[in-house]
Amino acid sequence: MQRIFIVFVFVFFFVAGASAQTNNKVVAASIARGKTVYLQRCMVCHQADGGGVPKLNAPLDASTAVNGSDISKLIKYIVKGLNDRIEIDGEFYANAMPAAADLTDQQIADVLTFIRSSWSNKAAAVTVAQVKQTRSKLK
Repeated sequence: MQRIFIVFVFVFFFVAGASAQTNNKVVAASIARGKTVYLQRCMVCHQADGGGVPKLNAPLDASTAVNGSDISKLIKYIVKGLNDRIEIDGEFYANAMPAAADLTDQQIADVLTFIRSSWSNKAAAVTVAQVKQTRSKLK
């Protein structure tokens, strides 16, 4: 009985470790694709270091909005854009953010995963399912 338990524990940790490695590879691929989208579509306003432009374009690095749990708000900003003056972490930003509704669900998930894991950010990845769900509510 003890041997069976030991074998079970070994198999459990082996499978869990393999699953974690697969997930890490999936997230790493998402981050790489997201970086490409960021460089092409976001960097001009939010800067290479994610620091934004004071009073114009909100910073993405160390932002509570970026690192928070309300991913649907981030998805909405990308799909619909933002024309309102916005307060983030006690600072106001007034430059309009153009809509990027032409991005696919995968591209939006990837760019948000890149942003939420870059610079000093350590937030969870964004999935295509989360983007699809939010986008379906925006129509």
